[in-house]
Amino acid sequence: MEKRLFNKLGFETSLLGLGCMRFPQKNGKIDLLETEKLVDACMAGGINYFDTAYVYGDGDSENAVKRTLVERYPRERFYLANKLPMWLIPEGHTPQELLETSLKRTGVTYFDQYLLHNLNQENWEICKKENLVDFIFAKKAAGAVRNAGFSFHDTPEVLHEILDAADWDFVQLQINYYDWESENVQSRKCYEVAEKHGVPVIVMEPVKGGTLANMVGEPARILRALDENASYASYAVRYAASLPNVILVLSGMSDLKQLQDNTAYMKDFQPLTDKEQQAIGKVVEELEKLPTIPCTNCRYCVEGCPKKIRIPDIFGVYNMGVQFGLTDVTRGSYRCQIDGSGKAGDCIKCGKCEAQCPQHLEIRKLLEEAADIYEKEMHL
Repeated sequence: MEKRLFNKLGFETSLLGLGCMRFPQKNGKIDLLETEKLVDACMAGGINYFDTAYVYGDGDSENAVKRTLVERYPRERFYLANKLPMWLIPEGHTPQELLETSLKRTGVTYFDQYLLHNLNQENWEICKKENLVDFIFAKKAAGAVRNAGFSFHDTPEVLHEILDAADWDFVQLQINYYDWESENVQSRKCYEVAEKHGVPVIVMEPVKGGTLANMVGEPARILRALDENASYASYAVRYAASLPNVILVLSGMSDLKQLQDNTAYMKDFQPLTDKEQQAIGKVVEELEKLPTIPCTNCRYCVEGCPKKIRIPDIFGVYNMGVQFGLTDVTRGSYRCQIDGSGKAGDCIKCGKCEAQCPQHLEIRKLLEEAADIYEKEMHL
């Protein structure tokens, strides 16, 4: 597995890392036996970077990391990243308590990489109020943290402000070829901000939650014409790894088949060729031609909805289904969007949402279509 220099201290991590949010499941719990097999295959294939978080599986991910990795391999053979959920601090937790809990759950005395988790404008305000930048760098000085960084989901402007606040070792960004020019994610602009600041990038969601591993119609034909034997996911992961300021690409591999596919093309990594880059550009063009809902996610429609339906989020899943087909990924995304809120089929057609929509969308009709696609098929 190709290695990349992580920092000036000489850390050399595998170019591909394992995201530990989607470990194999059995009866709604992490399957430790299958996870052991996954971890063993990672170590045998040269993958030495593992990324977990305090909140993944309500701590089950951290416990599984301890059982399948930490207790079974010498500490010097792998790098372990973890994350501080600052949004729990206003609920009564302290940063020290959260760090100590993660160290205890995973069974280590230090984290190679420790991140402020999911920074956006709201969470950044908590960080400033609680002096969490000082906290994480104090832990670095004390040896509990070897590299300090953060994962990020917001605008390039917010990213610029955060990167200006400290001498960060890295930043973790959502980057994939579909979101590269997206108005919502703005992958390219965020990547360029990090590059301008001289901060190396770890990539998360290179396959966009698994959606770019599933292609239908013309996008599938375009990629198959390049190489009938190459997986759709391979182009997405290689796209991210081809960026010059990227030091690591995380993949949430949840079974051996996905791992074997990823290691096959990342073992002797080759950046995308010009021909492949052009083909991916055509794939994006084809995906954007599909009849998706032109929702801008302004969320005006959500305010006042008597059934508390997350309308823009449901439309986002609807669009994923149109572009990538009805898969386990899109079904899972739909379940997430209705968790704790209304389903599309709960709409009582009061029309309040349509009165607030700047795009003048026929929201009631579109929610009915979404319900027909997902709720009937999933028996919700």
